Amino acid sequence: MALIRSCVLSVAIGIAVLAGPAAAEPIRVKVGVLNDMSGVYADTGGKGSVVAAQMAVEDFAKTSPDVQVEIVSADHQNKPDVGAAVARQWYDRDGVDAILDVPTSSVALAVSQVTREKNKIFIDSGAGTTELTGKQCSPNTIQWTYDTYALAHGTAGAMLKRGGDTWYFLTADYAFGLSLQNEAKAVIDAGGGRVLGAARVPFPATDFSSFLLQAQASGAKVVGLANAGGDTVNAVKQAHEFGLTDGGQKLAALLIYAVDVHAIGLQTAQGLVLTESFYWDLNPETRAFSERFYPRNGNTMPTMNHAGVYAGLLHYLKAVAATKSTDPQKTMAWMKANPTDDPLFGKGVVRADGRKIHPMYLFAVKAPSESKGPWDLYELLDTIPAEQAFRPLAEGGCPLVAKP
Repeated sequence: MALIRSCVLSVAIGIAVLAGPAAAEPIRVKVGVLNDMSGVYADTGGKGSVVAAQMAVEDFAKTSPDVQVEIVSADHQNKPDVGAAVARQWYDRDGVDAILDVPTSSVALAVSQVTREKNKIFIDSGAGTTELTGKQCSPNTIQWTYDTYALAHGTAGAMLKRGGDTWYFLTADYAFGLSLQNEAKAVIDAGGGRVLGAARVPFPATDFSSFLLQAQASGAKVVGLANAGGDTVNAVKQAHEFGLTDGGQKLAALLIYAVDVHAIGLQTAQGLVLTESFYWDLNPETRAFSERFYPRNGNTMPTMNHAGVYAGLLHYLKAVAATKSTDPQKTMAWMKANPTDDPLFGKGVVRADGRKIHPMYLFAVKAPSESKGPWDLYELLDTIPAEQAFRPLAEGGCPLVAKP
């Protein structure tokens, strides 16, 4: 299998330990960035996630010179069997201690299972299914950035408040899309709304015409896009071409990133309501990181997935340094026992079920006249507190959570 390729930079930290014979032996860590490098999710993760991992290692080296880190990367092609095979090879043959990123929920669930079997560490920043912290939770997995519960409660809840009480879904036909639709439906039902129908769209898709016609014919006030990446970009563009919103229907993109909005353009995307856990222009810390990231990623701003790779790897490296070990039980115990603190998400915690907790943010896409530059895309509508953003610990069905 020729899928695994080392990233351009293997970052080593710990040069200072070579200064004298009494210096301690450095701790060596190998991490793998596994994601979609060439398909519909390449822009939201892809090579940018490798850049984010490199930056985490470089920043960590400034304060902890006793750890040496090597980064490798691979393309899972959005296929669970490929992702599982890469994970096994990395763990069994290549000495990888932890895997990062892994968008595409079906792939993430497969990698989580392999990681548990091999007793390693998996820090997911790209997949949305709540099963990672629900019935399929693992003592070896952390879900860092977002999940379908947080997205659905943020965006669907906001649309309901704006009068969007009837919905029709265009749903990517795999674990992520179905989870996102189900979570949104629960919010809609609880809020007194109705779901009039749904179309399962093959993943990935380029032609949404027949599905958009079904959505148009339904008469639903809101057309919910339960997809992501290139699928969402194509769906929004084609909905605009069809004049779907001209008839009064609203689009709700349940997972969309700044890079997607930039690709669609403000003229088409303006007014979209969305939920994210990170935005490059959110505060001085996110801006400082993004300005360093931008030239290293082909003049493209980071997504929340990239931010999750950076922050998740920082927390893991802190655990390695604190425990002076790459033993998965020791590092995971440390990561759950100690608060998280990084410049991109601020302070947070990792719960017993592996869910990383932090605020989520509700945004609206600006009109062209409101934007001050090519990447000035969002207006902040609301901040969802960390304790409200994610599913309550007792409701997920994770076997790791002690019953009261």
